[in-house]
Amino acid sequence: MSNGSSNEQQDTTRRLLVNGLTVEVPAEQAVVRRRLLPALRALRPAPGHRRAFVFVAGPPGTGKSTLAELARHEASEEGLRLDVVGLDGFHHRQSYLDTHCAQVGGRAVRLADVKGAPESFDLRRFQAFLARTATEDVAWPAYSRTLHDVVDDAVPVTGDVVLVEGNWLMLDEPGWRDLARWPALRIFLDAPAGLLRERLIGRKVAGGLSRADAEAFYEASDRRNVARCLGGVTGQIDITLRALPDGTLHDETQHDQTQHDQTQHDQTTTLDDETTRRDA
Repeated sequence: MSNGSSNEQQDTTRRLLVNGLTVEVPAEQAVVRRRLLPALRALRPAPGHRRAFVFVAGPPGTGKSTLAELARHEASEEGLRLDVVGLDGFHHRQSYLDTHCAQVGGRAVRLADVKGAPESFDLRRFQAFLARTATEDVAWPAYSRTLHDVVDDAVPVTGDVVLVEGNWLMLDEPGWRDLARWPALRIFLDAPAGLLRERLIGRKVAGGLSRADAEAFYEASDRRNVARCLGGVTGQIDITLRALPDGTLHDETQHDQTQHDQTQHDQTTTLDDETTRRDA
């Protein structure tokens, strides 16, 4: 019986290394093969042409990093060299966050207290790396979850296509909306608000926080970032995926933009309602 269970586990899940942690994902993510791989193959540049960028955006907790690693794994089996990099590598360094403030939500706050919000990123540096990477091999920075800071020259980019994942890549705010000229393919990943809450709190608990402290952090930071991300998407979205509680992905691309906007509105309203109930 134990051997049968082991084989079944091997048949239904795949182990991937995501942000330094081993993550099990459903092996038969048909949406990746049906939707993402054909789109990625079409982006393979001709000799002498600049490499293409794919942006994967969505709120924290949706599984962007896991999706990116799954896409890389599937692409490599077809001979497509797909590099995966993250916007998190362009956080300002912790020493900067500790000593600088920004206007967030109409008030001046220390950047370290809103780490992960758009204001805590070095957007100019990110744009400079995009420009260089389009035509040359570049080693990108990455964010270390062990050091809780940025590490330079961490990810060599030499592939045919570069997949960039991050919360704010499609944010409709000054500076961020200028990024729309870079991606040849835009993928938006969302999830039910309740699922995001549990994932984000669970992530903090796994990192050592108590459940109470993790919930407090969610209310002070993560919840606001989720609402801001869902409420401010700009530009054309080529593929819309929805993460489900069982770990699978649902392709929502067939829905028109009105339906997508309604989904964002409903989730943002749910988050606002949660805040109203807690503040009452």
